[in-house]
Amino acid sequence: MDPRHAVRTAVASAGGAHFAFTDRWGGVSAVPYEELNLGGAVGDDPAAVGANRERAARSLGLDPRTVVWMNQVHGREVAVVDGPWGDLAEIPAVDAVVTARRGLPLAVLTADCTPVLLADPVAGVAGAAHAGRPGLVAGVVPAAVEAMTALGAEPSRIVARTGPAVCGRCYEVPEEMRAEVARVVPAAWSQTSWGTPAVDVTAGVHAQLDALGVRERHRSPFCTLESGDHFSYRRDRTTGRLAGYVWLDR
Repeated sequence: MDPRHAVRTAVASAGGAHFAFTDRWGGVSAVPYEELNLGGAVGDDPAAVGANRERAARSLGLDPRTVVWMNQVHGREVAVVDGPWGDLAEIPAVDAVVTARRGLPLAVLTADCTPVLLADPVAGVAGAAHAGRPGLVAGVVPAAVEAMTALGAEPSRIVARTGPAVCGRCYEVPEEMRAEVARVVPAAWSQTSWGTPAVDVTAGVHAQLDALGVRERHRSPFCTLESGDHFSYRRDRTTGRLAGYVWLDR
């Protein structure tokens, strides 16, 4: 592949657990989805999305046929999986997936929401969650950790990484909405850089994880709305989707 068109990912590893977040470059999608759109429900050419998903997986040393995707609906439902879905019709409406199968890659799509990747390398349990404002309030991340614990994970051993997302300085909301979110997750209360009410979903996610006993946490420095290297629904409306991937060594 021409290095000018190579897929770019931020990859990290911890004790046999691997985490990766894509940006928007290195794919084949045309405007307004350029280039590495990995979302299949945003209006892009399905063939381009398939090619992008293959490129992204191959760049991580993964078989694209094994990646577990979700039909994300801003809820708190969690699916426990031990293999990839058979076809698109089988993908359930959930916002988190967890697995006890080593080597099985889980994926989450975002374009401002917070992608949450979780792994307990000792227990061999991994999880991925999609936390937008509604999912934060509904408790999708605690639900994912609970499902991982049921598979043998220990919160104190879980490594958590949150990827590029709209930051609390940019996520402007009405005052009533900020108050509604803060009543459930006080740490999500925020204010924009121009002084209006805002919500910091990522801060809320980290507060939830801390309350659950997840101590090893890492937060991406990128705000999707501010970064031209990332897709942002709030900035562009019609746009692509980034992906976060988590998997464990076999």
